[in-house]
Amino acid sequence: MKNLNHYVAIYKEQLSKGDILIAYKGLVSFVMKLRVDLIKSMSETYSFSGMLHGYMDYTYFYYMNDFLKDKKMKLGLVLNHKEMQFEIWLLGNTKVIQSRYWEVLKESKWNKGKLKMPEFSILEAIIDASPDFDDLPALSLRLEEKLKNVSEEIINELKGLKQN
Repeated sequence: MKNLNHYVAIYKEQLSKGDILIAYKGLVSFVMKLRVDLIKSMSETYSFSGMLHGYMDYTYFYYMNDFLKDKKMKLGLVLNHKEMQFEIWLLGNTKVIQSRYWEVLKESKWNKGKLKMPEFSILEAIIDASPDFDDLPALSLRLEEKLKNVSEEIINELKGLKQN
């Protein structure tokens, strides 16, 4: 493995070109605005956390309703920067909860074919695999609709589990 100075030099060079800064700022601003729009339209159904930034790998926020809160779980709307796609993650508040729900959901349609639990979540549902960032209003509407539908589907799956 190369030393950190090597990678920092490449990082600095790429940042000096400016494109990464513009793209990152635009992506984060879009997710921030989407979160605000969702709060306005869905606050009677869900409560929303603040925005969280990963290490240039994920930009996300959590949301939950009373059912999820009672089960010590939450959903997350995630912009996966590496794959450049939007995903919904189901997460437990602790690793123990995540492991328990992974066991009962590992055969669900979202986890079919996965041999192990995702690193950060119980399940990950892709809601837009190739977002069009040239039409942000249309993208926002599409993401909101998919978020509503997939979230409801995940919650209904949880409600149908025997351990609930």
